[in-house]
Amino acid sequence: MISELITITKAPTKMPVQLTERAAEQIAKVMLEEGMNAIDNGVRVGVKGGGCSGLQYNMEFVDGPNEMDFGEEQHGVNVIVDPFSAAHLEGTIVDYIETLLDAGFKFENPHAVRTCGCGSSFSP
Repeated sequence: MISELITITKAPTKMPVQLTERAAEQIAKVMLEEGMNAIDNGVRVGVKGGGCSGLQYNMEFVDGPNEMDFGEEQHGVNVIVDPFSAAHLEGTIVDYIETLLDAGFKFENPHAVRTCGCGSSFSP
């Protein structure tokens, strides 16, 4: 008899990513500049392989969710997360920060074991 070890990743039961109001305002502003509507279209927040720490954060504008995606309106923006990314982003807060030296989105991910210096990638 062959025994198999099956690893099941627990899928989140609620939206895994939360935008702050500042992040949503910035996303809606850029979408408008691109000729898109923040509710009819959406922003896909996810991860992909790469970066200096293993996984890299990714945000892109899309027409809408796919069948298996998580989707939720937050502060006037349609936020979409695919199932693979959801497992790595559960509990993540996305904020938009501006400092004297830089401006951009900041991901506060409770599952990140290690992050790179610029904050755009992490090790789960």
